[in-house]
Amino acid sequence: MASKTSQRLVLVDGSGYIFRAYHALPPLTRASDKLPVGAVAGFCNMLWKLLNDTKQGEAPTHFAVIFDASSKTFRNELYEGYKAHRPEAPEDLLPQFGLIRDAVRSFGLPCIEQMNFEADDIIATYARLAEKQGFDVSIISSDKDLMQLVNDKICLLDTMKDKLICRPEVIEKFGVPPEKVIDVQALAGDSVDGVPGVPGIGIKTAALLINEFGDLETLLAKADTIKQQKRRESLIEHAEMARLSQKLVTLDDNVPLVEPLESFKVQEIRGADVIAFCKAMEFSTLTKRIAAAFEVDIDSVEPAKLTIKYWPPENSNTSPGLTHELNAPAAAQPAKTADQQAALETFDYSRYEMVTDAAALKKWIARAYEKGHVAVDTETSSLDALQANLVGISLSTDTNQACYIPLQHRQGESLFDSGMVTGQMQLKDAVALLKPLLEDASVLKIGQNIKYDLIVFRRVGIDVAPFDDTMLISYALDCGNGSHGMDELAKRHLGHTAIPFKDVTAAQKGVKDFSLVQLTEATRYAAEDADITLRLWKKLKPRLQPNAAVSVYETLERPMVTVLADMETAGVLIDKQNLAQLSTQFAKTILERETEIEKMVGAKFNIGSPKQLGEILFEHMKLPGGTKTPSGQWATDAGTLEDLATEGHELPRKILDWRQLSKLKSTYTDALPTYINPETGRVHTSFALASTSTGRLSSSDPNVQNIPIRTEEGRKIRSAFIAAENHKLISADYSQIELRILAHMADIPALKKAFANGDDIHAMTASEMFGVPIKGMDPMVRRRAKAINFGIVYGISAFGLAAQLSISRSEASDYIKTYFERFPGIKAYMSETIEITRKQGYVTTLFGRKCHCPNINSKNQGHRAGAERQAINAPIQGTAADVIRRAMIRMMPALEKEKIRAIMLLQVHDELVFEAHNDDVERATPLIKDVMEKAALPAINLSVPLVVEARAAQNWEAAH
Repeated sequence: MASKTSQRLVLVDGSGYIFRAYHALPPLTRASDKLPVGAVAGFCNMLWKLLNDTKQGEAPTHFAVIFDASSKTFRNELYEGYKAHRPEAPEDLLPQFGLIRDAVRSFGLPCIEQMNFEADDIIATYARLAEKQGFDVSIISSDKDLMQLVNDKICLLDTMKDKLICRPEVIEKFGVPPEKVIDVQALAGDSVDGVPGVPGIGIKTAALLINEFGDLETLLAKADTIKQQKRRESLIEHAEMARLSQKLVTLDDNVPLVEPLESFKVQEIRGADVIAFCKAMEFSTLTKRIAAAFEVDIDSVEPAKLTIKYWPPENSNTSPGLTHELNAPAAAQPAKTADQQAALETFDYSRYEMVTDAAALKKWIARAYEKGHVAVDTETSSLDALQANLVGISLSTDTNQACYIPLQHRQGESLFDSGMVTGQMQLKDAVALLKPLLEDASVLKIGQNIKYDLIVFRRVGIDVAPFDDTMLISYALDCGNGSHGMDELAKRHLGHTAIPFKDVTAAQKGVKDFSLVQLTEATRYAAEDADITLRLWKKLKPRLQPNAAVSVYETLERPMVTVLADMETAGVLIDKQNLAQLSTQFAKTILERETEIEKMVGAKFNIGSPKQLGEILFEHMKLPGGTKTPSGQWATDAGTLEDLATEGHELPRKILDWRQLSKLKSTYTDALPTYINPETGRVHTSFALASTSTGRLSSSDPNVQNIPIRTEEGRKIRSAFIAAENHKLISADYSQIELRILAHMADIPALKKAFANGDDIHAMTASEMFGVPIKGMDPMVRRRAKAINFGIVYGISAFGLAAQLSISRSEASDYIKTYFERFPGIKAYMSETIEITRKQGYVTTLFGRKCHCPNINSKNQGHRAGAERQAINAPIQGTAADVIRRAMIRMMPALEKEKIRAIMLLQVHDELVFEAHNDDVERATPLIKDVMEKAALPAINLSVPLVVEARAAQNWEAAH
């Protein structure tokens, strides 16, 4: 601060402290009764540290902690949408709110809150009042809304980063001085707080406009003079919304105060009071620390008696602890969440029915028609939907109303014992009865990962439609928040542990074939699956609309089920002879590498043994930089070897080559022929819709998306994927789609211009960064720019870039620094994205998909850094994934409309692979390209063109 006075006021943003404390620590409960106390512990430690730190500098004369008193304030009367979509406080945080206020009082500090006013308004009022009386004011917060208060007498202190936020820091963040922050916020809005702002204007653009026109009113008055058409039209159309937003973000510094400023005078802390509170919370470490600081005998202090609201939760088996006085009236208890209500449900297995004849099945079919929906699940002999036998079908029409129809259960414990269990329905009879129901448009079929069931039903002549998929509903709601498998969803939303598959197949001596399961046990297991699926649908489907996830589910998730089912059924041909030749070549090269490695070492050893390899590298050859794993062995992971290779050591590079060749041989050239379906003669990969945190697809059995293409050997694998006779494969690949989306989302003029002109983006980047002309550029310089361009999208580190380019970390760090200097908008985009994610816990793609980042506020630095990279990448990669999904959904109808004989076979990241009849290749190629390039329209009009490169050839590699 500019001035130093004898009067200094410290105001702590208590509500901000609470959530920082809650997210910074893992869940913590009091040992005696499991009372959640993690936020209380974090808050107390932060407050104790703050009090000690303020003693070291200029000690405050006045000190107070300010809290939010209620969720509704005068701003909600101005605008209904203000903070309307903020989630409710976590259940385990509810009992901690009051305890945290008790903690503040135990430290002898004023605890201030007022109904109808946010903590920020109270802070603003006290800060301005203190400023007028000559105080220096420190606000303990990093909240950007409080930055409008900053001046020569008032500053913010972010204690988590130990960063003082004064006028220069505000200008750095907003691009304007503190007195103009509200104008910038009014234009940019705030999706977290529900401040609408002006569509299409972000912080950077808002700052440019305010700096040019001076203030919001002048800008709005002269909006018709702005040259950019979209910007001009948006400002004119949304002028009143901007004015409303300005009112919403302007802090009220004239709150009628309940407590006078003089009451904040710092008092001596009574150590016994703090110890009594900490003992009640059972914070042994903090209790000892404070007792030592105040020289108080811990045993002489009794635990405080505390009133704890909202604990234990109703219907909890937890007994209240001795320090509880549960006197909160019933009316004060918070309403139960949907998950809490779900936990009260019971599963009555006695009501499940085994259906063994047509009369009984007809009754269940009638119930399904009456309800208008039915949950359906198949039990099969294998996870491979294209080779599995249909063993049975389960249905559910309501809670605890479920049945199982056994069809092909076999006797005995051996796969070779084919005798059928008596008393089952004939498969053809059950199919004949169920086909009209499962194909009836008036009855909704509900499944969990229903793609598998669709393929199984197709093989017996049933085309299931229409349908809902609980796995995909969950994915649309909670992408990035854990698994979306049925067992996990049952625990999370129903409080129920499903019968494990291994339990019902345990008697089969390692054979995981459901056809051998005894009928009674099979009924219990299978009917429960259908029952759980229906309950999950009832819980999750209503959440789509309030969570703005309807469009994602209806347009990006559900339509993909049939698209992928068609692709998986189609399969792709592979050349077994080609793969056999490659296996022989790889085996020869692997042997050569082993000889070279052993010659360099001077001894024979098992290269595949991490233990032996570590001893050779760091004990025998004394290479530097070795680290040990928790088990005590030397680390020999790829990162360690890459690091050593980057430092110029040849042996680690040879070992990496050996590993890659060994993996190519075992994973692809040897394994791919084993996946050939004996009925179709083709390989049928399985695509997973809900396995990534960004909306990308993944594949398995075999995984076609991880075939390495950076090396010549890896690319040879693709040459074994071939077209059928009289056909060609068409490879259609988006060109640099994620960089294009980054240029649009971060609004980078240089990148947008280059893409619009069709320039070589990597050469342009190299020219910008290294000051070299594009013409005649050294390919190595372009390669470095390319690595940085793509690496930036993934939040690449100096370490990662150094390994990729075989350069030093310091050189890589300089490259990244230069990149951000040349394209400052990218850095701003990353910082803003991380900040938003810290507050709301997720990022959003351009199509509205929420990608959650649960570790964004983790106190574990590694977890937090990973979440930050995820937050940066997810909107870009997720938007690209959404674009490709839209293209896939539109593709087959477009081809069929033009009567083009072509089918979609594979999706690999930004690429689609088709098989087209030779006579239709010339018509198919441009149509495929057109559908893909227009896939974002009309939902999103990107400011850069999407470009697709498409070629046809006899094999996949040649089509590139």
